[in-house]
Amino acid sequence: MIKLNIHEAKTHLSRYLEKVEHGETILLCKRNQPIAEIKPLATRKNNPRPIGLAKGKFKAPTSFFEDLPEETLALFRGEQ
Repeated sequence: MIKLNIHEAKTHLSRYLEKVEHGETILLCKRNQPIAEIKPLATRKNNPRPIGLAKGKFKAPTSFFEDLPEETLALFRGEQ
């Protein structure tokens, strides 16, 4: 864990953010008193979601495929 005062963190923020990206935790202090902790976020999965997860769980009604009413289309075009 890295312990930093606010001035040092502001001065070299990009340097310390690189360390956070690599798993370090920073204890941010004000006049040597801890006030906050900066931790890396949990890594996100980069795997694409498979297509068809809800297959068979939902059926769109036939009205879904009908044309929208003219007054609704006018709203989308910014006409009122």
